[in-house]
Amino acid sequence: MQDLSNPLKIIDLLSDGQVYSSKELAAILGTTCAGINEHIELIRQWGIALTTEQGYQLIYSLDLLKYDKIAKYYQKYSAQPIGLDVIPIIGSTNQYLLNKINKLSSGSACVAEYQQAGRGRRGRQWFSPFGSNLYLSMYWRLAQGLAAVMGLSLVIGMVVANVLRKLSGQDIKVKWPNDLYLNDKKLAGILVEISAKTGDVAHVVIGVGINLNMHAPDQHVVNQAWSNLGKIDRNLLVAHLLFSLREALGCFEKKGFAAFFAEWAPIDNFINRSVKLIIDDTNIIKGICRGINPHGALLLEQDGKITPYIGGEISLRADE
Repeated sequence: MQDLSNPLKIIDLLSDGQVYSSKELAAILGTTCAGINEHIELIRQWGIALTTEQGYQLIYSLDLLKYDKIAKYYQKYSAQPIGLDVIPIIGSTNQYLLNKINKLSSGSACVAEYQQAGRGRRGRQWFSPFGSNLYLSMYWRLAQGLAAVMGLSLVIGMVVANVLRKLSGQDIKVKWPNDLYLNDKKLAGILVEISAKTGDVAHVVIGVGINLNMHAPDQHVVNQAWSNLGKIDRNLLVAHLLFSLREALGCFEKKGFAAFFAEWAPIDNFINRSVKLIIDDTNIIKGICRGINPHGALLLEQDGKITPYIGGEISLRADE
């Protein structure tokens, strides 16, 4: 496995916003200037923008994730153990938890600075530059099995939206079934992956990706209008999300989607707007979005008739 300790140390040094020459970095890390240049090239591949006019300096500031900071913030919300792994470089936060699912307890979570193989809904790639956004995953065990999962993705969306609204003061909205929007542009996505057999418990891994300070994303990956939340304390955000998600999931496990249904309409980004449903990437159905029903299905009005839609291969878009 490649040793990434020196590139990560360089990022930590540069996060103070100062300029460092190759010689200075080489002296601090006990390596050569050639070695520093190799590390810098790797750092750039991770999506970190640097200027080299008088040495190496970050073009955009980084608020790095620190376990101690997150744990201190979390103590303000709960006296329970934080149950969090902070991992700088990872393949996928969801996959990390899926790989150790039999060793986890409900609420176990991880966050990462950079995902090498981040994924979104329907197997799509999730653009994951280092330190620009937030990549968080959480495990939950539903003893009632698959029947208890209905509406879970919507609940997660509402919880995350409310946390972001509180911390940023911005009008964050939800989009059925799994996205958050700001100013009609995608701000965050949610991926719920389930491991279960009929009649058995459901092992659920919930992934949340939030755009915070993303710059010039790969347009082949990010192919729709997107927005950033902007400057925010990422460590505080992680702590607040952990607490809020755990509280909500505990409630969801006991009461189901019914306990959250009324919260959806006030923050529904497309309610009473012209929309189109893209089914299996080919079939397009247009109508007026009338919110959701108590089971979490999207309600689409066509010629005065309202039809519920629910399922994994449906995408909702504005009908421009």
